[in-house]
Amino acid sequence: MQLFYNTNIDETTETFSFDKEESKHIIKVLRKKDSDILFVTNGSGYLFETEITLASDSKCTVRVISFEKKPTPKFHLHLAVAPTKMNDRYEWFLEKATEIGISEITPIICDRSERKVIKNDRFDKIILTAMKQSNDLYLPKLNEAITFKEFLKRKNEGLQLIAHCEETDKKTLKSVLKPNENVTLLIGPEGDFSEKEIALALENKYIPVSLGNTRLRTETAAIVACHSVVFFNED
Repeated sequence: MQLFYNTNIDETTETFSFDKEESKHIIKVLRKKDSDILFVTNGSGYLFETEITLASDSKCTVRVISFEKKPTPKFHLHLAVAPTKMNDRYEWFLEKATEIGISEITPIICDRSERKVIKNDRFDKIILTAMKQSNDLYLPKLNEAITFKEFLKRKNEGLQLIAHCEETDKKTLKSVLKPNENVTLLIGPEGDFSEKEIALALENKYIPVSLGNTRLRTETAAIVACHSVVFFNED
């Protein structure tokens, strides 16, 4: 199934038009024509079966034939991950985490972060493309970048975890997970969290966890954590 995206449709929609960029892709690149069937999601769990009524490369219009809603995920996985020095590594993480099934992502600026300015426009496109490619119906939420200290002030339900490389008492990620429980997990920059940041996280009731016996890059640690949580919760 080839999946398309339109954020403005819901269960009351009867007809709608794609924007110019998507319309051109549908008609010119994919060579779709009148009466062809398109499957569309709004990123909120809905799958719409639609039929093209106007095959225009500037305004492709469709009518909704039917729709169904995928059940809401039983758990919410929120990764707060420090931006990597090389932007393409973070983009790789966003793509793969979306394919695996992440719910929410927040870039966090830490004491040792080498990249402190984040532009979400490109990140949003990468996440959207990955969602469509993987035929998922839920679009992960990408938050604006925030400092580590400010993030800790936020209220997160469920498990609150921090993965770091310091030689201290840590539990394995697998040992602390519980089925269908929300998870918020912090992943630091290339130089790891500072000792002050780790102490502050512990003061805020975050549980220190290990992701394995080897030292992982930021983006690798994030993918390992994402896959571990999703795999643990598979039926």
